[in-house]
Amino acid sequence: MPRQLTLDLPVRTTLGRDDFFVSPANALALAMLDAPENWPQNKLLLIGPEGAGKSHLAAVWVADRRAASLAAPDLTVDNVPDLAARSAVLIEDADRIAGQAAQEAALFHLHNLLLASGGRLLITSRKKPNLWGVTLPDLKSRIEATAVARIEAPDDALLSAVFLKLFADRQLQVPPTLIPYLISRIDRSFAAARALVTHLDARALSLGRPVNRTLAAELLDSWHA
Repeated sequence: MPRQLTLDLPVRTTLGRDDFFVSPANALALAMLDAPENWPQNKLLLIGPEGAGKSHLAAVWVADRRAASLAAPDLTVDNVPDLAARSAVLIEDADRIAGQAAQEAALFHLHNLLLASGGRLLITSRKKPNLWGVTLPDLKSRIEATAVARIEAPDDALLSAVFLKLFADRQLQVPPTLIPYLISRIDRSFAAARALVTHLDARALSLGRPVNRTLAAELLDSWHA
């Protein structure tokens, strides 16, 4: 049963295809991930802001392709051979390893070995590769030559779906008028939506009150004061 008051239940993030809301902001990215046979050189870079749904979309691709998955900061030269033996690999948050020599070298070797064997490589990032600050020239040139799928800034429909999912993940039942109200009051970003839901949940728990427009107004007024 959805939580309304003070039961501190775990957050259950759902990452299935049916849970991914398609809008003009992400439809092209989804179409590109659904057709990896069309990726130039069998590789693709998925770019979008924090909380934009990159991990969700990538998780759908991993499930569909039975791909291996690893966060870029966890990549080492030791796990490259096992990953390169797979037919498809996801490396998440690659922009977070810029300047880390060991991880940059590992990604460079994985890129070369996997693609040489005919495997496909999906990489996620918050920003364009020329903004990463990569120090290994060979890696920099390969990443900057990778085709890009981009998740754009959210429209109202996508922001509404994001709010619905964030509340559902926390098993929170909210009145239908709350989400349009929130969209009208926050910065139009996925990160802002995620932060607001997190703070609303925490305040509702601490005060023993339901998540509704009154509680949201109090929280937003305190933020803007």
